[in-house]
Amino acid sequence: MWPILLLALLLQGCSFSRLAYNNVDVVLRWQADHYFDLEGEQTDQLDRALATLLAWHRREALPQYARLTDEMAARLQRGLKRADLEWSYDAIREQIRQTLVAAAGDSGRLLDGLSTEQIEHFERRLAEENRKFVKEEVQGTVEQLRKRRYKRNVERLEEWFGTLDDVQTERLRKYSARAPLSGALRERDRKRRQAEFVAMLRARDASKRLAPWLERWESDREPAYVQAALATRDEYMQLLLDLDKTLSTEQRAHAVAHMRRYGELFNLLARSQ
Repeated sequence: MWPILLLALLLQGCSFSRLAYNNVDVVLRWQADHYFDLEGEQTDQLDRALATLLAWHRREALPQYARLTDEMAARLQRGLKRADLEWSYDAIREQIRQTLVAAAGDSGRLLDGLSTEQIEHFERRLAEENRKFVKEEVQGTVEQLRKRRYKRNVERLEEWFGTLDDVQTERLRKYSARAPLSGALRERDRKRRQAEFVAMLRARDASKRLAPWLERWESDREPAYVQAALATRDEYMQLLLDLDKTLSTEQRAHAVAHMRRYGELFNLLARSQ
């Protein structure tokens, strides 16, 4: 959970400052307590685990992020090809995998010390999040779900490219209409993974099983979900390739500059203490 939050915070945008990153342990500590209601020695264990994770992240992960963003900026500058998007997709997945595994060791020892009451507290938090997920990703008519997806993608793409023109927004509408609606499949998969994680906690076996379980974080998905995820990825990549052909000089420059600011930020954070 901490690695995912850490990545999410870093990818919020270039407004994420050096000060915010240098205080990310406060946010992660609050999140851990929110989920597990830690107490006593557990908070000291958490502090040690976070210190180890963040030291690794600053030393190992941030320089890799900087290299990846610089390379992506260069590829975007010259015009995107399918191979560029596949490279980017695989690189991001690998960064997530590495961060998850890096967090597993100290996290496992902490998780094995949770009480039955703390595990039940965690299950209640998961139930709350699942209700929010269903409301946002599952409930509603097909038309409503597609409109929500369209709106999210407009916001995301305009952050990178600036204001989209009519031709570009129409292409985005076609993506929203064609890509599978997989909210129900994703809900089942997240509940399956949650159940596996809770079973690990109840067995007090996280110190042994957490790392390999996290390394296989995309495994054992039902075939329908795998098929929908691949179809969505392919549709989105084709959307980006089509948009790339329509970018104005200003839009491309906006995106390249945005990407390079990320690289500068990651390099700055890697050097700071």
